[in-house]
Amino acid sequence: MKHKPESQAKRVAVKTEQENAVQEKHEIRPGQSLELLKELHILTRDGKMNQDSRRKLKQVYHLYQFIEPLLQQVRASHGSVSVVDHGAGKSYLGFILYDLFFKALNDGGASRIYGIETRDELVQKSRELAQKLEFPGMSFLNLSVADSTSSSALPDQIDIVTALHACNTATDDAIEFALKKKAKFMVLVPCCQAEVAAELRKGKGEVLKNNPMSEMWRHPIHTREFGSQITNVLRCLQLEAHGYQVRVTELVGWEHSMKNELIIAEYKAQPLKRAAERLNQVLTSTGLESLSSRFFTP
Repeated sequence: MKHKPESQAKRVAVKTEQENAVQEKHEIRPGQSLELLKELHILTRDGKMNQDSRRKLKQVYHLYQFIEPLLQQVRASHGSVSVVDHGAGKSYLGFILYDLFFKALNDGGASRIYGIETRDELVQKSRELAQKLEFPGMSFLNLSVADSTSSSALPDQIDIVTALHACNTATDDAIEFALKKKAKFMVLVPCCQAEVAAELRKGKGEVLKNNPMSEMWRHPIHTREFGSQITNVLRCLQLEAHGYQVRVTELVGWEHSMKNELIIAEYKAQPLKRAAERLNQVLTSTGLESLSSRFFTP
C-alpha cells in the first residue's frame, strides 16, 4: 500500500522548524549553559527562542564582545578578575559573563562578579540562581550604587566596573565608585540623564542673554536632548581628567533602545589637565557650575 505524499503545508512546517533549530543552535555560543538561558527566560523550557528572547541574547552577546578582551587583559596582568555590575537588575550580563568566562578559570574563587541592585527580590532570585547553577564566584548585594562606594562588603580595588542603563545620576555614582576602587576599566551605557536638563532649565534665562550657543537648548525638547548629550560629554572629560583613555561608540545591537551610547574607559595613569580645564569651561558656559561637585576633577 502506497503512503500518501505529505502535504505541502506540512513539508514547509517541518522545514521551517528544522531551519529555526539550526539558526538557534548557531546563535548560542559554544559552551553556553542552556539551563542558564532557560532560567533567564531567554530559552523556553523546551529549548526554543521567540523574537524577544533572541533580541535579548543578541544584546548581551554583543556587549560581551566588548568586555571579553578587557577580562582577558586583566587576567593576563594579575591572574584573577573582579567585576562589579551596577544596577544589575536580573543580572543577565553577570550570569553570561560568569558562564562564558569565569567558570572556566579554576582559580580557587579568586575571581568574582558582584551584582549591585536595589530591588531585594531580584537580589534574592539571583542568589538562588547562582547557587542552583553552582556559580560560587558570584555575589549579589542589595545596595544603591552610591551606598556601594562605602560598603565593606566590596574589596578596596575592583578591576572592571559596568553600569548598563543605570538611570540618571546612578551612572555618575558608578563612575565615582570606579574612581575610588581604582578600576582598570569602566563599561558604561548611560540612561535617563534628567539632572543636567533640569539644571539647564533653571539657568536658561541668564545664559540665553550672554551665550549664543544656548540656542541649542532654548526649546524644551532641545533642552532634554542637549542635556543628555552634554552629560556624557562631561563624563568623558571627567574620566580623561582622572587619567582614563576614553572610547565612545554606538552599542549596535540594542536596536530597541534610544539609549545606545557605549563609553569604555581604560586607566592609563595620565591625567589630562586640558580635559579638566575643558570640563570647567563647559560647566561655566552652560550655567551648570552647580554640578561641579558631581563632575569633579583631581
